[in-house]
Amino acid sequence: MRIRTLRASGFTLVEIMIVVAIIGLLAAIAIPNFVRARATSQTNACINNLRQIDGAKQQWALENKQLSTASPSMGVIQPYLGRGTGGTVPSCPASGAYTVNVLTTAPTCTVANHVLP
Repeated sequence: MRIRTLRASGFTLVEIMIVVAIIGLLAAIAIPNFVRARATSQTNACINNLRQIDGAKQQWALENKQLSTASPSMGVIQPYLGRGTGGTVPSCPASGAYTVNVLTTAPTCTVANHVLP
């Protein structure tokens, strides 16, 4: 005569707790890196927008024979931004705002660490 033993298959509580702990550890490592990568990408995008604004400002000054003391507005350099025929004013990815400044001064962003090198 055979004795049948019923064995329920599944995971024990300890195994599930170990898996949850491993997932938590991986999340603790990954989330700060994701936040840092996002901040770096916003900074790079903002610096590239500042370069584009500076180039548009210089092109506007050359085409309109302006002095180095001229201070163009964002609306004046908009056609020189190279985004189609009308141009589009770039927006800061870190919720800042751009200041065009005079021709001899590089444009700036209101976010402190976004500076055109």
